[in-house]
Amino acid sequence: MRLRHFVVLSYIAERGRVPQQDLADVFCMDANNLVLLLNELEIADFAFSSFAIAVENAGMSDLRIIADEARDGTPGYYTAQYLVFKDGPVKTIDDLKGKVFASVGRGAAIDIPVRALLRKHGLEDPRDYTTVEGPFPNLGAMLLDRKVDLIPTVPPFAYEPKLMASSRTLFTVKDALGGETELIIWAARDGFLQKNRAAMVDLMEDAVRAVHFFRDPKNHDAAVQIAAKVAKQPPERVGYVFTNADDYQDPNMMPDLASFQRAIDIQHDTGFLKEKLDASKYADLAILKEAVARIK
Repeated sequence: MRLRHFVVLSYIAERGRVPQQDLADVFCMDANNLVLLLNELEIADFAFSSFAIAVENAGMSDLRIIADEARDGTPGYYTAQYLVFKDGPVKTIDDLKGKVFASVGRGAAIDIPVRALLRKHGLEDPRDYTTVEGPFPNLGAMLLDRKVDLIPTVPPFAYEPKLMASSRTLFTVKDALGGETELIIWAARDGFLQKNRAAMVDLMEDAVRAVHFFRDPKNHDAAVQIAAKVAKQPPERVGYVFTNADDYQDPNMMPDLASFQRAIDIQHDTGFLKEKLDASKYADLAILKEAVARIK
């Protein structure tokens, strides 16, 4: 769960131009491809992996990238970690041979980097290591109970005190994907964008203003209070939102299509995408650029 999503939505709902009931109808965070395909909502977050699969497998050739949500490994900001037990037998990547990797799902955005990096070390699943699956909230316990040898983690789970005390980072998504990577974007179908262009410009203006607002340190407490309410956690457990301990987000929500493309290419190289896909052909940033121009 990337809590920053919900902080931005809260700002839009309270201060934006789009009525709350309309906002609820058109936008949902962490939506799966099928819901968007069925037109039950119009805007959704997609990781690079799910975006490419939506286009290739679900036939969503009219899907358009419209904004940035989360960029991994930007210098000075968070990069997703792959953890091993601090005093365990795994000291190097090569030590993963014969070990167990816990994944949130084969082909997920946090799963592909592991397979790409281990392949560089001559390790293939299932020949050289075993993969089991589990949800993010359970992975820390799986590692601490020594049921697995390697787990991926992202905020807020990465900052669980017991996990931090007993684990160490073996490598990161930045290491595995070769640098800063556009991990998650906003997407919508072209027909919806064309039909609702004026409202979308308003919405994106509100969204960018929200990002500007919460990136300002003086508004950090407001962001934390919203995140704590959503996560049902004490504020101190979610204090990372909109800080350097969180994923980077471009201040104007402009996606980095080059690094998004690099990640999709790795997805193809690891066998999770049948054909190469040119992400730039599926980008429509005109609405975002118009919204940003209003603010400047």
